[in-house]
Amino acid sequence: MAKINHSIEHQQKVYQKWAPIYDRVYRGFLGDAHRTVAKLAADAGDDILEVGVGTGLILPHYPARCRVTGVDLSEHMISKAREKVERQGLDHVKALHVMNAHHLDFADRSFTAVCLPFVITLIPDPERALDECARVLKPGGEIIIASKLGHGRGLQGAIEEVVAPLAHRVGWSSAFRISRIADWAARRGDFEVAEIRPVFPNGFFKVMRLKHRLSA
Repeated sequence: MAKINHSIEHQQKVYQKWAPIYDRVYRGFLGDAHRTVAKLAADAGDDILEVGVGTGLILPHYPARCRVTGVDLSEHMISKAREKVERQGLDHVKALHVMNAHHLDFADRSFTAVCLPFVITLIPDPERALDECARVLKPGGEIIIASKLGHGRGLQGAIEEVVAPLAHRVGWSSAFRISRIADWAARRGDFEVAEIRPVFPNGFFKVMRLKHRLSA
């Protein structure tokens, strides 16, 4: 199989192309996952960081009581998100920044929840990004990940590997394993996998909750 390019430059080019039409393509298809992410994040607390905020499709789903900060690698996506916040009067969105997930420019223990919606499979070094998410997370908080997360077993795993290059053309990976995230949590020792929730369509996407252990 040809090597897949996960470079930052590649992702910037992908999302520059998709930014103008992203909402039309994905609003309905990802709606269940977006609502689930927003609810789980709000259940964890009011101070929320969304890494990979994109055009801001999830932003309207957060409760008004929340204080939401969004970051994205793409200036084009952030521009669309800012337009959405202004147009829809989303006062709970406090800030939107162009930022690399490998280097989050926030103080330690700033947020009660950190969300990564449909971005973890695209980050060149996911473990490094998760470490950054853990750093800015308040004690007892949650990291919430939504993605096409594969199991890598049997026929489903084989199919995921075959379609990986095709999915990558629209900025996704089908070969990323749930076990990779679980292994990261196990190595750290201060996080546990609290839930893996299948969402529309028919469990093709998953929402994964990683809970910080206060006693770790």
